[in-house]
Amino acid sequence: MDIPRSLFRRLEKEIDRPFISVLMGTRQVGKSWLMKKLYHTCVERGLKASYFDLEDPHTLRSFNADDGAIVEFLYKAGDVVFIDEFQYTKNATHIFKAIHDKGTGPKIFVSGSSSIEMHRHLKESLAGRYRLSMVTPLQYGEEYSTIPGSTFEEYFQYGGLPGVATLEDKNEKMQALSDILQAYIIKDVRGLIREENTRAFNALVYLLAENQGSVMTIASLAREVRLSEPTVRAHLDILDQTYVAFSLDSYSTSLSNELKKSKKYYLYDVGIRNAVLKDFSALDHRPDRGAMAESFVFLALRRNLAPNMEIRFWRNKQGEEVDFILVKDRIPIPIEVKYKVDTPEIPSGLRSFLLAYPDVVEAWVYSLDFHDKIEWKGRRILFKTLLDAENSTFNS
Repeated sequence: MDIPRSLFRRLEKEIDRPFISVLMGTRQVGKSWLMKKLYHTCVERGLKASYFDLEDPHTLRSFNADDGAIVEFLYKAGDVVFIDEFQYTKNATHIFKAIHDKGTGPKIFVSGSSSIEMHRHLKESLAGRYRLSMVTPLQYGEEYSTIPGSTFEEYFQYGGLPGVATLEDKNEKMQALSDILQAYIIKDVRGLIREENTRAFNALVYLLAENQGSVMTIASLAREVRLSEPTVRAHLDILDQTYVAFSLDSYSTSLSNELKKSKKYYLYDVGIRNAVLKDFSALDHRPDRGAMAESFVFLALRRNLAPNMEIRFWRNKQGEEVDFILVKDRIPIPIEVKYKVDTPEIPSGLRSFLLAYPDVVEAWVYSLDFHDKIEWKGRRILFKTLLDAENSTFNS
């Protein structure tokens, strides 16, 4: 099924731009689909285009030459060149740099699954020469909801990975998520960690899923999985740099009040989290439905972040907490997430934040289906639905 992807519209405009377009993301989020759709768009426009899938051994052999030969090969490949899973090419970024700097070569689109080493090469070799686009699971409103028979309930059960979303049988969905999870651990991670740490790594992923949205420290995680703090920190870096788990730092304008060692963690897809926990229960029947709603809002906000924006959380030393602080140009908007709200009551943590930061003019409260707007001490408090998070802008 051809599911519309909102990212495609922006990528289509890049066909005529000289920079190298890089699509990154974890497995099964739809990078190859986007690349192929862009390829067919180029062909329809009358451009000479070539597509190379480097997970195909025969195709990969064409890239096992010296750098100069590959540059010449790509020059002859067409006006636009697509290279899927480019991390399998040795010296890939040096090759792309050579083509870009000549100024007469083809437009290049490349996609890559998570690769820590590739991140370093992008920053060092292609600085100022590439545009990075993160490919994420399907958002519900513009993408997932276009699938016939799709429901918001199922989205919370099986997540937004396109290949899973289009399956009709629920058992097939669960098996597909389990297979993707195992493929990540076996194929993507095993080469990045010591063999004896694989079981502990799996335990760490489970711990993050189970405590998603909770405030944690490296020390507490290390005690739970029985690894050293440096090893746990290294494993968390792997999860972050491979786009599987995202970390949040605490917010404070006073360094003395900031919880420097505390973070919150969120897996990249609610379906993958359910696969880790082996729990695909309906949302209404889950004791962690509040954490699931919070995860949905976080992933929606993160998808819409601009370069001048970031997400943090707030918790003071007295234990008062706000789920998220959306910061744009250093101006914060506190955000609280509740599964169910029936009246426009301001959560206690939000009140504490507004009292601590009197210059804040607006706060948001997300819940399943409650809309309202009130004022409290001269500040706007907007009550929004979970789906509103997918269309959030800083100025409401």
